[in-house]
Amino acid sequence: MGGMAHGNHQLDTSIEIVTPENVSFRYHVAGPFRRLPAFLIDLALQAVLLMIAAMGVQFMSVAFGLSGFFLGMGGFLIFWFVLSWFYGGLFETYWNGQTPGKRLMRIRVIGTDGQPINGLQAVLRNLLRAIDCQPMYMFSLNRQLIMAGFLYQFGLFSTLMNNRFQRLGDLAAGTMVIVEERQWFQGIIQIDEPDVIRLVQQIPPSFQASPSLARALAAYVQRRLAFPAMRRIEVARHLAEPLARRFGLPEGINPDHLLCAAYQRAFITDTPGDVVEPVSPFAKTASLAIDAASAGRMPVEVGESPFAALPTSEGSRP
Repeated sequence: MGGMAHGNHQLDTSIEIVTPENVSFRYHVAGPFRRLPAFLIDLALQAVLLMIAAMGVQFMSVAFGLSGFFLGMGGFLIFWFVLSWFYGGLFETYWNGQTPGKRLMRIRVIGTDGQPINGLQAVLRNLLRAIDCQPMYMFSLNRQLIMAGFLYQFGLFSTLMNNRFQRLGDLAAGTMVIVEERQWFQGIIQIDEPDVIRLVQQIPPSFQASPSLARALAAYVQRRLAFPAMRRIEVARHLAEPLARRFGLPEGINPDHLLCAAYQRAFITDTPGDVVEPVSPFAKTASLAIDAASAGRMPVEVGESPFAALPTSEGSRP
């Protein structure tokens, strides 16, 4: 993945990432006040889990006496340690960048390159939460009970000092939190055009589309029939030209047909009509859309229909 593309058309909560295939993805980053409810939901869930574990300790002490109490307390302390330090890391690793709170608030952690995060990034950003939550303050209740709380000033100041709202854990792990829209991929489209089927045979069978390329191909194929042939060529050539060089194809290949052929090779078997069970290009993210705001590349945005911003053949916008 490439770096961020800066432009005056971006909003302060919107960033753009350009891939090596010259496709740009636009994400809306989640600010601290969008992330706070997700954090509180996760905190409440952890409290419930600890209460259940404490009830388990009480049951062990009643059932097995003192030995049961010590055994249950040992298990409780281990569970408390894992829950406190690895709750977020484990959920974000296996739930693709989401905890229960993040899923409810429709936000997700991704890498700053736009890729899904790995286990190391998930664990690292959550371990460093201990630094983000500083300074810790203490106060007494009725002069007896000492209560501890967290101001999260380090994390808050960090998010306010960069345009991706990254706290210190995010900066160290190379991650950011984005807003996820719930608009999903419509399904695999079978293309039976003879020119496309012939062109599929010229694409190496070993071709595997990267996640960003797969999403761009799927977005294009979904909306291509809404435009006249010349408009398809105009839109498709930005991605088709580097693909043609990658496949070693001669000049003059129809860009529209090439993208369709690459789509078929990526998601459908060589035999027309013999559809395999593909991996959805949107398994990691919401559906993406094409926006004509950036010249010279094919931009894709989260949460809208593909090519929604492009003009139709009558010159109007769909």
